[in-house]
Amino acid sequence: MTISLTFPDGAKREFPSGITGVEIAKGISPSLLKRTVAMALDGTVVDLSDPITTDARIELLNREDPRSLELIRHDTAHVLAEAVQELFPGTQVTIGPVIENGFFYDFARNEPFTPEDFPAIEKKMREIIARDKPFTKEVWSRDKAKDFFAAKGEAYKVELVDAIPADQTLKMYAQGDWIDLCRGPHMTSVGKVGNAFKLMKTAGAYWRGNSDNAMLTRIYGTAFAKQEELDAYLKQLEEAEKRDHRKLGREMDLFHFQEEGPGVVFWHSKGWRLFQEIIAYMRRRLAADYEEVNAPQILDKSLWETSGHWGWYQDNMFAVKSASAFENPADAERDHRVFALKPMNCPGHVQIFKHGLKSYRDLPIRLAEFGNVHRYEPSGALHGLMRVRGFTQDDAHIFCTEEQLAAECLKINDLILSVYEDFGFTEELVIKLSTRPEKRVGSDAVWDHAEQVMTGVLERIAKQSGNRIKTEINPGEGAFYGPKFEYVLRDAIGRDWQCGTTQVDFNLPERFGAFYIGADGEKKQPVMVHRAICGSLERFTGILIEHHAGHFPLWLAPEQIVVCPITSEADAYAEEVTMVLMGAGLRARADLRNEKISYKVREHSLAKVPVILAVGKREAEEKTVTVRRLGSQAQTVMTLDAALEALGQEALAPDLARKKAVKAA
Repeated sequence: MTISLTFPDGAKREFPSGITGVEIAKGISPSLLKRTVAMALDGTVVDLSDPITTDARIELLNREDPRSLELIRHDTAHVLAEAVQELFPGTQVTIGPVIENGFFYDFARNEPFTPEDFPAIEKKMREIIARDKPFTKEVWSRDKAKDFFAAKGEAYKVELVDAIPADQTLKMYAQGDWIDLCRGPHMTSVGKVGNAFKLMKTAGAYWRGNSDNAMLTRIYGTAFAKQEELDAYLKQLEEAEKRDHRKLGREMDLFHFQEEGPGVVFWHSKGWRLFQEIIAYMRRRLAADYEEVNAPQILDKSLWETSGHWGWYQDNMFAVKSASAFENPADAERDHRVFALKPMNCPGHVQIFKHGLKSYRDLPIRLAEFGNVHRYEPSGALHGLMRVRGFTQDDAHIFCTEEQLAAECLKINDLILSVYEDFGFTEELVIKLSTRPEKRVGSDAVWDHAEQVMTGVLERIAKQSGNRIKTEINPGEGAFYGPKFEYVLRDAIGRDWQCGTTQVDFNLPERFGAFYIGADGEKKQPVMVHRAICGSLERFTGILIEHHAGHFPLWLAPEQIVVCPITSEADAYAEEVTMVLMGAGLRARADLRNEKISYKVREHSLAKVPVILAVGKREAEEKTVTVRRLGSQAQTVMTLDAALEALGQEALAPDLARKKAVKAA
């Protein structure tokens, strides 16, 4: 019996059924076999030694193929486990999956591992890699596997064997004498791992994620195909640590968190100015097309049941009652009502749309809200501004006809791209179309139509955008009520952040009975488009802090200018300069403390103040200022009027600068 295999160049060849990838690569050339680490059959990566029994598209993968990176990391985890057991006999290995940017392996040992153990472990890992033992796979019975691990004292592996569903094959992979239970696939040999790896940190981890189980030691690591890729990643981590918004938030006195309010932000005055500057900018950008509204924070549970959120999203919602209802259930009936803090704004906006009769002539109606919402996040997932329980959405909902849908999506796209550019995100941007998930509401016909429209819009965006924007399909990742675009921007050190969304919803208007009167005088259901640009404004603020490393452009800086007198003789002039700057709308203050100018410069530089104006007796007499910029040792002497003109122009937000330029023209 023969099978037909199609190669990447389109060529088809016949082979005997059961032939392996090793035999195919060797038959083409011995050098190809040496370079090949795995194969992909119809897009699925498998072991090169696997027999091929059906017609398929075949790709032979080398280490440099992007799909091999997961294999490299997976194999490195196995090497880590072998090294640990060689160095520390009696240690039990449990699970070791690939994760984003690396891998981890969990170990059971009386004495937890620490980073001080890493040099010895990494040295042993390199020894194992140098042995270059082949990865070999065998299928074992459950009894054989359990007896094997029990004899080695590997109780956790015995438990894992029992947890594997009966209809799944139990695979064992050997690398020389060391054997592990694993789904695979793996590369052809341990030597293919290479030496571009590093152990990163340790952490405690409960067995199988259950706090009732034993605490294990988790060792995190990362690995790449090339040393230069590892070096670039480590440099990015180093830069990210310097830019950590929590660290900069302290240094710049922007915000803090505390235990009494887990997951909610305590904004300090400077941080609040920054936050409000972002909102003010967004408000101006929306003014021409959107009506700003505000829906209630707390709404009856029944509304969330109608919307579907209570059923789909209940675990992430905060439910509330009056205090008396908790203390005395026999209180008045009204106290027995269950309310929810809103996790999103959309149901409230539907109620606003429904208030009063709407005609097709009124559409599209665009409702925007800087709405404060609350969502439950596990305490372990909270992370500064990036993951909170209470946050503000720059949310909007467009109610339109089906004929207007494509144009509205394109209009939203243009706005999103413009906003990101104004905030300084000029690197490559990715727009992903997330299609229908397995669990969803609405008929297939409705989903077909929505996805068809969104696909057409995505194609137009890709065609018009040039090279800066990449587009992708994200199968099965849509919202439960409709497909969506996800906007992923890249920051200054190459990290990707998903922020903006455009979500098409044919279902929520139907659930709430929203309608407009069409040209034929009949009731018609509007299409609802959910739109966010920044998403969570708290998170976006954190992203901005890290993107700019706290060194904001002047228009965004919470404190733009500090005026520092060199001697007390210049205090009065420093106050005069400050009043002039504030009168021009600049965020300025005078630092009149009895400290040396060098001390003040260091302190304000740490707080990332963009501009320091030093003034002394001579400046006071000549009505000048000495300008010093953050990050520069250079100093420029300017007249006060010239400095005011230059700084005033620089401090204009990009949208206001464009308006000024248009007027001037």
